[in-house]
Amino acid sequence: MGKEAKINTKEKIILGIDPGTNVMGYGLIQIRGNAMETIQYGVIHLKKYSDHALKLKKIFDRVTQIIDEYHPDSVALEAPFYGENIQSMLKLGRAQGVAMAAALAKEISITEYSPKKVKQSVTGNGNASKEQVAEMLKTLLHLTEIPKLLDASDALAVAVCHHFHSGRIQSSGRNAGWKSFLAENPERLK
Repeated sequence: MGKEAKINTKEKIILGIDPGTNVMGYGLIQIRGNAMETIQYGVIHLKKYSDHALKLKKIFDRVTQIIDEYHPDSVALEAPFYGENIQSMLKLGRAQGVAMAAALAKEISITEYSPKKVKQSVTGNGNASKEQVAEMLKTLLHLTEIPKLLDASDALAVAVCHHFHSGRIQSSGRNAGWKSFLAENPERLK
């Protein structure tokens, strides 16, 4: 059964992106069966570029480079949240669109998730703080520490959310990923 189980185990890589115009987070996870493993995470620093068009080029170039290096099967992005500053939303939407274009240029499927959906998927609470999401990721992905910049942990959370919603874990209901985690980790219930 050992060899046969390995042959039938589907592996996939998911690239999660937390779009930003000053700092853009990215996180890559690998799925083997039901196991999730962190491959890489980090941020793209964009604040040093004053020209918005140059920021967009840097986003496209770096996302393309990440895709070329890790060959993800899918890309998941956090949707811009609606705020009062329309100019900020427009710039954030452009950043997200450029990241999408980099994936689409490589013919990789893209999926978008609302911030609330990401938090709900990872923590079971759609109103969780960024710190709560990072702490849960530490457990889910067996990280020794949470990323220093929460943009990177947000990107990992988007990738985990995508995995939970890709049909395998979520097939038995809306919060099946969260329920599976609690069933496998009863000590986490307090």
